[in-house]
Amino acid sequence: MPQSLSAVYVHVVFSTKDRKRFLQDIDLRIALHAYMGSVCKKLNCSPMRVDGVEDHVHILINLSRDTTLGNVIKETKRLSNIWLKAQSNDLHDFKWQRGYSCFSVSQSNLDSVVDYINRQAEHHTRMTYEDEVRNLLKKHGIEFDERYVWD
Repeated sequence: MPQSLSAVYVHVVFSTKDRKRFLQDIDLRIALHAYMGSVCKKLNCSPMRVDGVEDHVHILINLSRDTTLGNVIKETKRLSNIWLKAQSNDLHDFKWQRGYSCFSVSQSNLDSVVDYINRQAEHHTRMTYEDEVRNLLKKHGIEFDERYVWD
């Protein structure tokens, strides 16, 4: 019987709607990241790292061959939105931005991407989310229109 095997690693980045700093509570943020990892796992995508700061999240997954990247992101956003709103009345207005950015990661760069994601709090003392995404898009050779990136 033939096998279908894959190793497709993807670094996903998206923010809260309008970069509102809904995720300031560190304990809530840690629980959210764990929850998002569990959603990815239920979609057969191994979460390698989930972290972020007050206004955005980074997810590194091994994408399953049984699902699409768009579906993983859609379901992770949808279910985490529901989960967050159930955690506090203060999060009633919480929303994720509509868009997202995704970057392929080679096996040889996994450790450096995990390290990059782990250092988000430190990283964002010097750089905004917008500058970070601009840099990632340029590094990966992705052309973009500023008018549509931030929704």
